[in-house]
Amino acid sequence: MTVSTPPGNSSDERALLAHAYFDGELDPVNALAVGRQVAADPVLAAEVDRIDALRRAVREKLPIEPLPDDLRVKIETAIGQTRELPRPSWRALAASVVLAMVVASGATWSSLTMRSNDRFSEAIMDGHLRSLMSQRPTDVTSSEGHTVRPWFNGRVTQAPTVVNLNQEGFPLLGGRVDVIDAEPVATLVYGRRKHVISLFVLPRASRAERLAASQSIRGYNLVRWTAGNVEYWAVWDLNSAELETFARLLRGA
Repeated sequence: MTVSTPPGNSSDERALLAHAYFDGELDPVNALAVGRQVAADPVLAAEVDRIDALRRAVREKLPIEPLPDDLRVKIETAIGQTRELPRPSWRALAASVVLAMVVASGATWSSLTMRSNDRFSEAIMDGHLRSLMSQRPTDVTSSEGHTVRPWFNGRVTQAPTVVNLNQEGFPLLGGRVDVIDAEPVATLVYGRRKHVISLFVLPRASRAERLAASQSIRGYNLVRWTAGNVEYWAVWDLNSAELETFARLLRGA
């Protein structure tokens, strides 16, 4: 699918683009390009939020309709369940309705939570990919923590703790600010054999307990952990074992 969004695009075309991005119908290259446009364009960002809110409302307000009696009889006949079944009491019917509502609401919540978590992981991934596509992956370039940390003051809510891992083979390259979930986020940048590791540092959120500690997205590995009130995401394009080593060294420091 070829994506192009010149300034003259109509509102309908922009809406279709937002839908395709939200539904995951774009290939990785175009998804990244559109992700940048959504982050930079309040109109597209608002359209994506509107789609998310609409689908959430549909799932919550339009529960699954019960199966009509005549259709149920036809199905039972077709699969051989032809014997007469006792009619349930009104209490049993009421209990089954309550149970169905609990199960449906739980499934809806689980589905929405998984989709939200998936989108957050993808947003972390896109932040890393955007840095690789730019001329350099850092806004401040330095191998000294006492230079990198003060640079974040006033740019993010709290400047991150900067750990120097030069002796362990993960030299500090610098830092930058990414926008994740509409919030500015401090990102520390480390190197490893000419490859780049993005370490996103966020205030700890409740979603952290529901996200996998490690995962792979489009060939890139992600590792997540928390320390105190801080949530860390490390991303790079090489093997997961070295990324786990990097995370372990940071936690130990």
